Amino acid sequence: MDEAGSSASGGGFRPGVDSLDEPPNSRIFLVISKYTPESVLRERFSPFGEIQDIWVVRDKHTKESKGIAFVKFARSSQACKAMEEMHGQCLGPNDTKPIKVFIAQSRSSGSHRDVEDEELTRIFVMIPKSYTEEDLREKFKVYGDIEYCSIIKNKVTGESKGLGYVRYLKPSQAAQAIENCDRSFRAILAEPKNKASESSEQDYYSNMRQEALGHEPRINMFPFGHGVVQYFNVASAIYAKYKLHGFQYPPGNRIGVSFIEDGSNATDLLRKMATQMVAAQLASMVCNNPNQQQFLQFGGSSGSQLPQIQTDVVLPSCKKKAPPETPVKERLFIVFNPHPLPLDVLEDIFCRFGNLIEVYLVSGKNVGYAKYADRISANDAIATLHGKILNGVRLKVMLADSPREESNKRQRTY
Repeated sequence: MDEAGSSASGGGFRPGVDSLDEPPNSRIFLVISKYTPESVLRERFSPFGEIQDIWVVRDKHTKESKGIAFVKFARSSQACKAMEEMHGQCLGPNDTKPIKVFIAQSRSSGSHRDVEDEELTRIFVMIPKSYTEEDLREKFKVYGDIEYCSIIKNKVTGESKGLGYVRYLKPSQAAQAIENCDRSFRAILAEPKNKASESSEQDYYSNMRQEALGHEPRINMFPFGHGVVQYFNVASAIYAKYKLHGFQYPPGNRIGVSFIEDGSNATDLLRKMATQMVAAQLASMVCNNPNQQQFLQFGGSSGSQLPQIQTDVVLPSCKKKAPPETPVKERLFIVFNPHPLPLDVLEDIFCRFGNLIEVYLVSGKNVGYAKYADRISANDAIATLHGKILNGVRLKVMLADSPREESNKRQRTY
């Protein structure tokens, strides 16, 4: 937050760093014009609910806006409603470029969430075992349009386990259900289906519900043990251990992550790990200080090697970048999940569509930009890369500022 100019003008509670994600999903991430004042943000977003604070991300040295802002609401339903209503809208009558609005990533997460994100629309509830799906729908339809309801049943007996899912059409409807339904339902956002098998998720929540009620859970409800995960590169394995070692899932059960011997020479493995960690550190240095980019590209014995890319996307062959002084015709906005790709990998990917001028990351955020000298090249990059996974990172690639806005910004000298 050291980059963010913030204000709590207008009164009200101003959250501290530890309460930025309380309640969860109550903060929105905005991509706006660099010339949008905070007063306009407050005016346009106040109708959706109580604003606790607004942050406009600014350059550390020039103090100019970077075109990124955060708005913290008191309730997650307010933030979700703001995202649904304002994404793709223009803030003022003279604005021609629509803004982008996402639910901001939590401090423990790695990605912003959009209006189509399943994690924001499906809730998990505890219900009486006598409930049918019709009963469940009847209870929760007052909060919004329901796509489907389902009750978790014992696979052997077919009896209800007293647990169910409700999937809404909009994130704000799911948030309102969680905020307003009877506390006996113990409603929470459900884990997405692609994060774990349905049976594991059901057993985990069943275990948690019994503990909350004071019942002794069955030991065999959630099978614990050892597992092996193999990554395509050492850097991904290092990152996984850093994020997961010591993490409690389910709560009270600490995960231990360690590297295993795969038969290869341990010295070679350590050498690979050290090399990739240094490369990651250099990439981080480049993000914070563009003047060090030349050192990253040419320093060391491996500076001429092309970065490795693991993906099922069919990428064009590498092409030369456009000269830095080339006029910008289109600028792309990139969102990374769960973390940004290294700068050398980004350049290798986005230069393949031709006429790339520059690609860069926003320091401390999971977003970046790519500048192109040709609109066709930029559109090809969107068509090929949007929603795809490269080196374990999912990309969202969208149009950013218009060429006219970009041209005006480059002419500024003050």
